[in-house]
Amino acid sequence: MTVFRYGPVEVAHLAKKDRNLGLAIKRIGMIERKVIPDLFAALIHNIVGQQIAAKAAATVWGRLQLCCGAITPQIIAAASAEEIQKCGLSMRKASYIKGVGEAVMNKELNIAEFPALPDEEIIRRLSGLNGVGVWTAEMLMIFSLERPDILSWGDLAIRRGMMALYGLKDLDRATFEKYRNRYSPYGSVASLYLWRLSAEAPLKKKSRG
Repeated sequence: MTVFRYGPVEVAHLAKKDRNLGLAIKRIGMIERKVIPDLFAALIHNIVGQQIAAKAAATVWGRLQLCCGAITPQIIAAASAEEIQKCGLSMRKASYIKGVGEAVMNKELNIAEFPALPDEEIIRRLSGLNGVGVWTAEMLMIFSLERPDILSWGDLAIRRGMMALYGLKDLDRATFEKYRNRYSPYGSVASLYLWRLSAEAPLKKKSRG
């Protein structure tokens, strides 16, 4: 299994810049998060994971792999949206996935160029595809390209983890950006810990009435 790579340099920097995060890192220890080196497979994996729980996403991803045999542009483009949908996806999301396969096959999207592109350009190119927004691009940059400084405002769990870390009742964009700048240039490592803190945080009970 390939995992997101980081070590003492990143940990020491974050601990020096932010005491709260440093204490959390010391308590939690090193985190192993799987990455998918194949850019196309990783992109499809991230589309599958949009707006659903991690456990559900893992189930659907397993079904998609079983159905397709391999997650390649050729196989995805050749499959019907109905076939993809049967793996547990909505028809809309199945159409998005098929569309990405077709975009690569039609040379409208050249993901082989991504390793050499800056973060902003990757976001720009991917956001031009139906069903692919900033969050999906950011997850690709972390969990395939292993870009070092990604902290996603669009990720609810990231924001929830940040609120738990600092004891905040709410979080506006300006405060988020303050911490993003503090974590830079290792925002992706901070993200790993914020996700963990979000998972540890108790869910707020909804009021009745």
